[in-house]
Amino acid sequence: MAQGVAVIGNSGPKVRSDIEVNLEITRSGGIVINLKSKVKSMYGHAIEKQCLDILSFYGIKNAILNIDDSGALPFVISARMEAAIRAITGDKKELLPMMLPENMYVSEAHRFRFSRLYLPGNNPGMFINAGLHNPDGVILDLEDSVAPPKKDEARILVRNALRAVDFYGAERMVRINQGERGFDDLDCVIPQNVHLILVPKCETAKSLKAVDDHIEKLRVKHQIKSPVFLMPIIESTLGVENAFEIAKASPNVVALAIGLEDYTADLGVPRTREGNESVYARNRLVVAAKAAGIQPIDSVFSDVGDMEGLLNNVTSSKAMGFEGMGCIHPRQVPVIKQGFAPSPDEIEKAKKIVLAFRKATEEGLGVVSLGTKMIDPPVVARADKTILLAVKLGLIPEDWSEEKITE
Repeated sequence: MAQGVAVIGNSGPKVRSDIEVNLEITRSGGIVINLKSKVKSMYGHAIEKQCLDILSFYGIKNAILNIDDSGALPFVISARMEAAIRAITGDKKELLPMMLPENMYVSEAHRFRFSRLYLPGNNPGMFINAGLHNPDGVILDLEDSVAPPKKDEARILVRNALRAVDFYGAERMVRINQGERGFDDLDCVIPQNVHLILVPKCETAKSLKAVDDHIEKLRVKHQIKSPVFLMPIIESTLGVENAFEIAKASPNVVALAIGLEDYTADLGVPRTREGNESVYARNRLVVAAKAAGIQPIDSVFSDVGDMEGLLNNVTSSKAMGFEGMGCIHPRQVPVIKQGFAPSPDEIEKAKKIVLAFRKATEEGLGVVSLGTKMIDPPVVARADKTILLAVKLGLIPEDWSEEKITE
């Protein structure tokens, strides 16, 4: 058995729902556990037993284990212990927590993606209640929010979270790293019923196709029947120029997102509140996504305390053609959903268009009109989408056509 020391996890006064394990594998002396925890009197025995079981699973008979616990759940303890053992021994054997039955739902290519809540991949305290905020999707992030030395342990933590945390129906997303590390991320998370992979700093269709091909190999290997969707993130000038080719790189691409922090850095200009420096890129991305038949997704709004500014940003984003944006704090979720939801005037107009189309179809008319205006198929399709959205958001009942339409 290899010897060595590894320190994995997080501790400190502001840390919650996590654990720091300091593991030293020794030649002799048996297992010695030193536990520090505010809940030691209630759960100390359970924590120690779980750690002993994990050490036994990996065949470790001699070790000194110092634990600093801040209320970690079993899936977190398991992830931290596995990462520590791997760091010392190189053992790749996985210790998987039970997959919750609630986590076996599937997603759809054309589902609504108004709000996607970013969750730093090495911060379990932010995972546990994320689904209660009702975002359309949760993003377990392995890229920018995780420091390079922490990425390997974050990968195991995210894997466990996908199995053990109930996200209450939110689309289950993971943002992977770039290059070979990203492929390692895929190997770990794809078998855990991931719905969508965010591909950061995507610049070419070729690089995205390589990710897609790797996912397909994993789907075959693990006999995964449901699709795994892709959302490339455009974060550079080259990516903007190649946006349409990227959007069409695979039928699994369901949305195209833009990351403005890296894009403006690539331009060599600061990102401003007004956003004039990114208008071209955002317009280009919307056009590329719409031309490819997928959803354009806007960048995050970084001032988590400015709800009025956020709503104004969402209103502007919606007017440009975007169909969602990222969230970096749970309080942004309802504001973003409100902003992207259809207004009462939009709903009433859509109702009239749909009813006029239905009437013309029933009467066998080749032309659809509303008042003095002719209605072409794209207008009807857009009205249908507005109605579907309003029904799904609970803004109108499913039997809305039986109600009296306001003139």
